[in-house]
Amino acid sequence: MRNPNWHADEIILALDLYFSPNRGSISASNPKFKELSRLLNSLELFSGVPDPEKFRNINGVSTKMANFQHFDKRYAGEGLSGGSNLDKELFNRFFDHQDELRSVAVEIRKITLDKGLKMKIEKIEVDDPVAIDEVWEGQTLYRLHKVIERDRKIVKRKKESVLSSNGKIACEACDLIFEEFYGEIGRGFIECHHRTPLAKLKSGTKTTLESLALVCSNCHRMLHWQINTLTVEGLRKIIEGRRSARNLGSLGL
Repeated sequence: MRNPNWHADEIILALDLYFSPNRGSISASNPKFKELSRLLNSLELFSGVPDPEKFRNINGVSTKMANFQHFDKRYAGEGLSGGSNLDKELFNRFFDHQDELRSVAVEIRKITLDKGLKMKIEKIEVDDPVAIDEVWEGQTLYRLHKVIERDRKIVKRKKESVLSSNGKIACEACDLIFEEFYGEIGRGFIECHHRTPLAKLKSGTKTTLESLALVCSNCHRMLHWQINTLTVEGLRKIIEGRRSARNLGSLGL
């Protein structure tokens, strides 16, 4: 059996090296390729691989770099065909945004090297596969995002703060109050969303109450659907616009 296809996180790390001015030659003898190979094997994104000896080895890293050359309009040669659609998508996504690429790659490395944080992230089940398919920053930062959203202590403090200020806990996007809609079983229920876009998420940054938003389950899902671009305020505008249009329609206007 073949080893699994490259994951988005792996491609991001490889692209970061590819675009580096100090990358060196694309060759299996490049020591930086050996270093990247070790890093890729430490990610533990896959539960098991059929051929561990060949998994993300130096030759594989070298091949991936040659695949990137095939997509690189600055490269005078042909490069190596056979790269994946995801290779091409991420290459084009970050070609003109290499500072953002470096930022994301740095955070993936930090998480990978921080054993305590890595263990915490590995405990989080990714239950939002559609969102994983949509995000450019890969699964590692998305898992960190989910860890923050599920931190019981800070979520509890956020709920208490909002309840103290407003006397109720309503969705910040659509105003739904679970208790009013569902009765007693809805009391105190709400989900927590971390506002920081994945590309700007820093593993060592302290989470504040201001960086969290309380939202209903449906709005939370929509925010994750376009996690890189859609804010709570942006979703609220969409909802309010549709409500206004619906009200006008009911008046026959």
